[in-house]
Amino acid sequence: MSKWVYTFGDGRAEGRAEMKNLLGGKGANLAEMSAIGLPVPAGFTITTEVCTHYYANGRQYPVELTAAVEAGIAHIEQIMGAGFGDAKNPLLVSVRSGARASMPGMMDTVLNLGLNDVTVAGLIASSGDARFGWDSYRRFIQMYSDVVLGIDHHHFEELLEELKSDRGYDLDTELQADDWKELVGAYKGKVQEKLGRPFPDDPREQLWGAVGAVFSSWMNQRAITYRRLHDIPESWGTAVNVQAMVFGNMGDDCATGVAFTRDPSTGENVFYGEYLINAQGEDVVAGIRTPQHLTVIGKDRNHSTLPAMEEAMPEMFVELDRIRHVLEKHYRDMQDMEFTIQRNKLWMLQTRNGKRTSAAALKIAIDFAHEGLISHQEAVLRVDPAQLDQLLHPMLDPNAPRTILTTGLPASPGAASGRVVFTAEDAEDWARRGEKVILVRIETSPEDIGGMHVAEGILTSRGGMTSHAAVVARGMGRPCVAGAGSVRINYAEKVMTILGREIKEGDTVTLDGSSGQVIFGEVPTIQPELTGDFGTLMEWADAVRRLKVRANAETPTDARTARSFGAEGIGLCRTEHMFFDPKRIIHVRQMILAQDEAGRRQALEKLLPYQREDFVELFTIMQGLPVTIRLLDPPLHEFLPHTEEDMREVAEAAGVDIKAVRSAATALSESNPMLGHRGCRLGVTYPEIYEMQAIAIFEAAVQVSKATGQTVVPEIMIPLVATRRELDLMKAVVDAAAGKVFGETGVTLEYAVGTMIELPRAALRAGEIAESAEFFSFGTNDLTQTTLGISRDDSAHFLETYQRKGIYEKDPFASLDQDGVGELVQIAAERGRKTRAGLKLGICGEHGGDPASIHFCEQTGLDYVSCSPFRVPIARLAAAQAALGKAAEGQK
Repeated sequence: MSKWVYTFGDGRAEGRAEMKNLLGGKGANLAEMSAIGLPVPAGFTITTEVCTHYYANGRQYPVELTAAVEAGIAHIEQIMGAGFGDAKNPLLVSVRSGARASMPGMMDTVLNLGLNDVTVAGLIASSGDARFGWDSYRRFIQMYSDVVLGIDHHHFEELLEELKSDRGYDLDTELQADDWKELVGAYKGKVQEKLGRPFPDDPREQLWGAVGAVFSSWMNQRAITYRRLHDIPESWGTAVNVQAMVFGNMGDDCATGVAFTRDPSTGENVFYGEYLINAQGEDVVAGIRTPQHLTVIGKDRNHSTLPAMEEAMPEMFVELDRIRHVLEKHYRDMQDMEFTIQRNKLWMLQTRNGKRTSAAALKIAIDFAHEGLISHQEAVLRVDPAQLDQLLHPMLDPNAPRTILTTGLPASPGAASGRVVFTAEDAEDWARRGEKVILVRIETSPEDIGGMHVAEGILTSRGGMTSHAAVVARGMGRPCVAGAGSVRINYAEKVMTILGREIKEGDTVTLDGSSGQVIFGEVPTIQPELTGDFGTLMEWADAVRRLKVRANAETPTDARTARSFGAEGIGLCRTEHMFFDPKRIIHVRQMILAQDEAGRRQALEKLLPYQREDFVELFTIMQGLPVTIRLLDPPLHEFLPHTEEDMREVAEAAGVDIKAVRSAATALSESNPMLGHRGCRLGVTYPEIYEMQAIAIFEAAVQVSKATGQTVVPEIMIPLVATRRELDLMKAVVDAAAGKVFGETGVTLEYAVGTMIELPRAALRAGEIAESAEFFSFGTNDLTQTTLGISRDDSAHFLETYQRKGIYEKDPFASLDQDGVGELVQIAAERGRKTRAGLKLGICGEHGGDPASIHFCEQTGLDYVSCSPFRVPIARLAAAQAALGKAAEGQK
């Protein structure tokens, strides 16, 4: 029989940290902290298997669950010395979600559960504080009504504001016990009005309502969106944690807070966090009150005048600091902790591996390795390759002028400029129109997740370094400035006022998430230097990876960038990009308009010096590293003019009537150009085009080899091959060009001719094609299009629906469709190498920079991946992790 409930508390636990798939991250870590002797309020975890059962059986629970939950309640009662529903000494519990992957704020929570008109008297008697008791009760009614009963919290906020207005109060803290008691009555009346039935006062009915709400929240829209953005499978489900309440809001000897064992923004080994005296935990993370810093250092750095915990509660701080070291050493990772102090007793409510910026992830991994807590290989596995993207893009130029509007808290580093919007919905709408936006909110909530994802950066006027905005932004890699108190936001007018200056929707601002500055207008950026920890991690990664990493590059800038990031060659040089230069496009158009081969050759002769110089630059920059050059690929109509003025210019240059230009444009237009007269089909029809390109390549290779003394070995790639005969025809053109150049220069160089596998037929006939091809490069952009029958350019509007409905787990153009396209790659690799042992295999589509696709390439035995220059470090790290993963699988 399945075990549906696992208990913890009083130094014992039925679960452990390794059981997070069953207990969720929160439940597993509560069990682990309890087992190692840390002060954890007693509780129990309802497993993720119950969630799976719940959705598979029409939202019905296993029959044994009721008894298991009752046993769990008895376990808590016995340890905490209180009774659930007891009139004199009531046990109150929290009910929280706990998925195996952290999803901060995405699912529902209920606190203070177990209160009613009878137990509130017991809470008042046991606490000796009537105000605290009635305040706790009204919090519970509001939270339970919102989460479980579906009554929006604004109804309760309105009642609170009305009462404050009647009493002449400005702040919640001015309300007395009788005020809160009166408000409880008003809240219950609102429930009766909205539902037509009273607020439930049976603690067990409350408990099962909350458990059901948590399981149901697994499928709420914000959780679905978060899972999609973070690749969390729906099938994982969530656990539910029921835990004895401890109170940080019973007086000035109570507090609650969030702490990180190291700085999650920088990775610095300093205690980092915030707390509030006489508050509940939701007050800290929700950004409702401005929290105080744990340490004097943190207080001073952020110019706060509020006392640090180190000053206000020194004994509790020392104990918390001790636990910080215990947890970090035990988990061998930076921890994110939640705690509550109730009457000078410290309780630990949660620990988990803390979300961190890419810079912090690097530093923490390297520091942990240097400290001997983890190995170099573990350090390589600790850093998410996708996080490196945060480090590989520009930051604000420190020498550029800045019109600083205000300074908030530097909640998530990085820099971004964009146009101001004030709602998540507007952010998504503007982003769909191609606008870069900055999302400005008083404070963010989980419902804002979609807008936060598309925004370049996030600005909030309230909240601290551990607020929802800060945590989610860091996880997404978005710059965030939080708690900018001088920002006044008017949602209705779509305007914010900063120290008297109005900033309207659509105005451009820049955020510096590293300094907390909010800047008017757009500030120039510069490329960061990747040294120190980054270089160390790359060295450790390179020591274990097998896959080579090349770059897709055709300009000198791209090639230099690729080299600076550690590229080991060029895996795709798209020669057509070179043709669009204004000095060259006119000759390309003359070639297209020529009436015969002689006319085409005349135009191509003018292009030859340009092409040769292109390749001279690339070969020189790459210093003997392999360079794979793809001959002309797109259909010719892409080079023709579209405006009347451009057509007239081409006609004059070509010495033809403008009608001829219009006629050519019409004749070359195709209903489906991606499947039309392009790739090697152009070379078969007009071999002189490929001949010119091949001559330029070989002349450049000879020139650079003579000038530098380094041997250049060009790899010439024929695109869109479907048959061996096509490749043989084009290979003959390339070989003839090589013979011509080698004969004229007296220099003979090695070279290779291969093909791009981007058609299903080519993959299936790879054994035959490999008789002529010396290498294969999988062009997975087109291979995905031709295999799935989906246009990369036109599919965005329905692919999201396909992902949401589970047809595709991921966008197949962003991450390789391993079951379909991947099988064709495997077939081609196997059949090609069966014909030609040692056939060089690479991938040069956008998938070459995707970590999941790189893992597939490692498993399939490809020799290299090629990606955009800025993704080269990501690919290097992903290739190392793939090699380590393959090695680990081999040892099983």
